[in-house]
Amino acid sequence: VQLQASGGGLVQAGGSLRLSCAASGRTFSSYVMGWFRQAPGKEREFVAAIRWGSGFTYYADSVKGRFTISRDSAKNTVYLQMSSLKPEDTAVYYCAAGWAYSRSQREYAYWGQGTLVTVSS
Repeated sequence: VQLQASGGGLVQAGGSLRLSCAASGRTFSSYVMGWFRQAPGKEREFVAAIRWGSGFTYYADSVKGRFTISRDSAKNTVYLQMSSLKPEDTAVYYCAAGWAYSRSQREYAYWGQGTLVTVSS
């Protein structure tokens, strides 16, 4: 299984950015795909997750209403659309794949390499 995250960059506060996670190596219809982030000096935290088969989504309270997770089965890609970005959203964002929904990174078996998002004030 390979996960390739991309789409990070520098954006001003209030702006938008879309992250992509291209998945390969197997069929992901039974997986849960998650996005986590890690800010400098902080622990990695849950951001959002989606059940690939049903499309059911989960969000951290800190991003609810601003971020949207989605998937494109034809492209085997998961997206994280981020809007109304704040400086505190600055972090390295990681995509991950697991067999069950969890907000704990320990439950996700596969990880992408991370993509840096920097939000300037």
